[in-house]
Amino acid sequence: MPPDTFRCYVVNKDDQGNVSGRIEQRRLEELPDGDVLIRVAYSSLNYKDALAAKGHPGVNKVFPHVPGVDAAGTVAESGVYEFVESDRVLVTGFDMGSNRWGGYAEYVAVPQDWIVPLPAGLTLRESMMLGTAGLTAGMCVHQLVEHEVTPQSGKIVVTGASGGVGSVSVAILAKLGYEVAAVTGKPAAHEYLSGLGAAEILPREEVNDQSGRPLLSKRWAGAVDTVGGPALGTVLRATAHGGCVAACGNAAGAELPLTVYPFILRGVTLAGVDAAFCSIPLRHQTWDRLAGPWKLDCLDAIARFIDLEELPGRFDDILAGKIIGRLAVNVAPETPTTIR
Repeated sequence: MPPDTFRCYVVNKDDQGNVSGRIEQRRLEELPDGDVLIRVAYSSLNYKDALAAKGHPGVNKVFPHVPGVDAAGTVAESGVYEFVESDRVLVTGFDMGSNRWGGYAEYVAVPQDWIVPLPAGLTLRESMMLGTAGLTAGMCVHQLVEHEVTPQSGKIVVTGASGGVGSVSVAILAKLGYEVAAVTGKPAAHEYLSGLGAAEILPREEVNDQSGRPLLSKRWAGAVDTVGGPALGTVLRATAHGGCVAACGNAAGAELPLTVYPFILRGVTLAGVDAAFCSIPLRHQTWDRLAGPWKLDCLDAIARFIDLEELPGRFDDILAGKIIGRLAVNVAPETPTTIR
């Protein structure tokens, strides 16, 4: 039986509009209604979580709030036959950690169709070393594969390569035999990215063309763009005929300085990637790949774990772009006797 209370990181907003967060004990009955109650072992830190922790109105307007768009753990109670007690499961995206209390808590309650059974080949711990960032990276690589961009097609550029999505993208692409050019503004990340398999490290200036030319010399067969803005515009104009650019972020801006020429003269595909609300079949397929043929042996290099108490300072770090790779979160970690 679950306990009456549970430990969680709660964000509050006072009458003056000041937002603050702290670890609290909350009653289980405060959780929203859900088909399945999950005891959370691990979560992870994403940019959206930091926005929620700072009270960003575009993420959450209701307080108190528990951030955490990712969670992995075991089923504690279930009202549906698809999941039973002790099943090992993970949840990423949807409204968790946004309009619904999320994974920085020992328990979450969610609808059944948000839940992915933990695929064979992954541990709960590994699943949160990947989390939403890993799922997003997998979906970006999926777009390149679906659009027949192969290792023989040419070099692939990954922008924001030292971040979570970028790091996993570089590693998956290298594992699959692609030649990867990794773009980063962090000199300290060069050795790290080379260790993940990047064949070339480029400064941000390489994807910030200000010439205004509608097309640039063909440099890449495809791309994973995690930053948007001028970088995405530059990459699209420098992609070769028939190439594909998978776009999933806007840290460098939401505007796209571009003409239609990359699309109508080179047949370039701009493939948008949304891991939060992607289809269930694609979600399952991508997790199966991440647990199987695309499984990385460098997860320990990409992700490190922190405790709930360490979150406040890390929110500032991720918003300032100071984190290399991924941060996963110990919520109620498994003991040796619970790992199977």
